Amino acid sequence: MKRKEPGKPLTPAVLHILLALSTRERHGYGIMKQVKADSDDKVKMGPGTLYGSIGRMIQAGLICEGDTKRDPEMDDERRIYYRITGHGREVLRAELERYRDVVTVAKENRLLPDALSHGE
Repeated sequence: MKRKEPGKPLTPAVLHILLALSTRERHGYGIMKQVKADSDDKVKMGPGTLYGSIGRMIQAGLICEGDTKRDPEMDDERRIYYRITGHGREVLRAELERYRDVVTVAKENRLLPDALSHGE
């Protein structure tokens, strides 16, 4: 898989994984829990989607395995932690700007409930 260019849209799974990793390294289960929390329990990512996406994201250079090794007393030493790369941050930033632009158009066209209720 080629590296994803910042201008290409992300799948929802990839977007949520990048958001989950944007604040710190996480293992797979930790990513799933963070996605669930970030989405207010609206997005539930199963292991198949998660690990399939992680594999493609590593190949695309969006994430990599983390450098930090965890204390086996505090955590399961078999867990692999992942972190977002510089390229992954660029791609996430571009995607968030794309979303911002879409929301701006929706507001201008009075398609959002907030825009309608505020008379914008």
